[in-house]
Amino acid sequence: MVGRIRLWSGYVLFFYVVTHLLNHALGLISLRVLETGRVWFVYLWHNPIGQTALYGALFTHFFLALWSLYRRRALRLSAWEWTQWGLGASIVPLGALHVVGTRLAHELYGIEIGYSWVLASLIVSPWIQTAIQFSLPLVVWLHACIGLHFAWRLRPWYRTWLPVIYAVALLVPVASLAGAAIALRDVAELAKTPGFLDDLFRRVHVPSTADIATLHRISDALRGAALILLLGVLAARPARDVWERRAGVVRLDYGERRTTTQPTGLSILEMSRLAGIPHASVCGGRGRCSTCRVRIGGPDRAKLPPPSADEQKVLQRVGAPANVRLACQLRPPPGRYQVATLLPPTAGPVEAYRRQPQAHGGERYVAILFADIRGFTSISEGKLPYDVVFLLNRYFRATGHAIETAGGRLDKFIGDGVMAIFGLADGPQTACRQALEAARRMAESLEDLNKTLAGDLDQPLRIGIGLHSGPTIVGEMGYARATQLTAIGDTVNTASRLEALTKDFAAELVVSQELVDQAGIDLGAYERHEVEIRGRQGRLAVRAVKHAAELTAPLTSMS
Repeated sequence: MVGRIRLWSGYVLFFYVVTHLLNHALGLISLRVLETGRVWFVYLWHNPIGQTALYGALFTHFFLALWSLYRRRALRLSAWEWTQWGLGASIVPLGALHVVGTRLAHELYGIEIGYSWVLASLIVSPWIQTAIQFSLPLVVWLHACIGLHFAWRLRPWYRTWLPVIYAVALLVPVASLAGAAIALRDVAELAKTPGFLDDLFRRVHVPSTADIATLHRISDALRGAALILLLGVLAARPARDVWERRAGVVRLDYGERRTTTQPTGLSILEMSRLAGIPHASVCGGRGRCSTCRVRIGGPDRAKLPPPSADEQKVLQRVGAPANVRLACQLRPPPGRYQVATLLPPTAGPVEAYRRQPQAHGGERYVAILFADIRGFTSISEGKLPYDVVFLLNRYFRATGHAIETAGGRLDKFIGDGVMAIFGLADGPQTACRQALEAARRMAESLEDLNKTLAGDLDQPLRIGIGLHSGPTIVGEMGYARATQLTAIGDTVNTASRLEALTKDFAAELVVSQELVDQAGIDLGAYERHEVEIRGRQGRLAVRAVKHAAELTAPLTSMS
């Protein structure tokens, strides 16, 4: 909730900044148009509702930023996070005099605020003040844009609209600074007229020298107060850590001899950062993504508090089981816990989107397909490497399209072979029928490919396909960027052995009777064999289909 309030206060401030900078941009036309635009700007923001929203958002955003700094347990930030914090911290010292010299000067001394007054005061001020005033909009804009990037980068529409957003982020400050510079030039030209500045300062009720000194003291006091608050927050952090250790400690075991002991009150993500253990967190620990999720075990797992509503919403989106939690949201009580990160530390926004529930690992009844080109070594002999790659890519394209059209998932290409999984989101009967349909489509696609490449091949391509179904361990496996959803177990090994048996039976397809029965398909017209599978006890009943494309006619339910 605190994060949401801070974000929405930032939205209000961003809207104020956009309207202010667009008003500056009118200086590209003329000083008169610039002043006319300010009338509408004042109408929007200098009313009770506008001022309440603006100043409420300003103070809320400032104090919640300090609270966020206090709550952050580790100051190990990315380069962009440090940039955002640095820009945000510089807004007060850069903008204090501008706010005091305009809004507060109007309230205290009745100064008629306007662009002519602000620009004329810059002309008579030291050049450093002019540089500060022109750098302030750029600092605020960059700070806001980085914040919006962090808030939006997990949204599905963000990448689509990124070119437009980037264009706006570039054009608005450029037009604003150019408009302000041209207006300053126009006022400087007018200032060459004798008596112009004296008349202008008289009309706007410029304060006395003593009053101007008072305004400077007020701006210095605001800078000092902000600095004291910042230093106070930084000083409170170690004091908080000492106090919290009195309540007990949490010991986390990450495996591979990596452990850490930290005081209670910290999230698992914060403990990982303090211990220097790499941990993915695309949203920066705000609970908006799922990349920091971990599997929790250990003797004290039962002590863990249940997930909050926001955490549960994210966990449900990715189909996480009960032992998976968001590291940025889980603050374990004292005890010993085993932690296993589920995504590599380099995970990006793509990994934050919806993922299949099976990615966390579990047993599921699936159908497995293995296929391989027969005699590909002899076919590729004498061909140029380019021709071999071209031929394989054409075969993989035809095979992959057949598998995906039937409803399967391409698992991997192994040399000139392919593995596919069916039933990740469907029941056993549907999975087995999809596997048979994929085999039929693959055979048809190969026939079409042979006709297309008849002039380039000395002999047509032939394939062997093995199909088997059963309970299989399915999960996301691998390391770093090589991680993918796959299946392992006896069912996978058996399907691979059946593909090899197509050579012995001179058949295009060997399918287990287990899969045929689950599919509810009558393949009684095809040869039945009892085979021994290496590494498997007992004999396995299979059907040998000479030409898989013939499955078109028999694919009917048994009544």
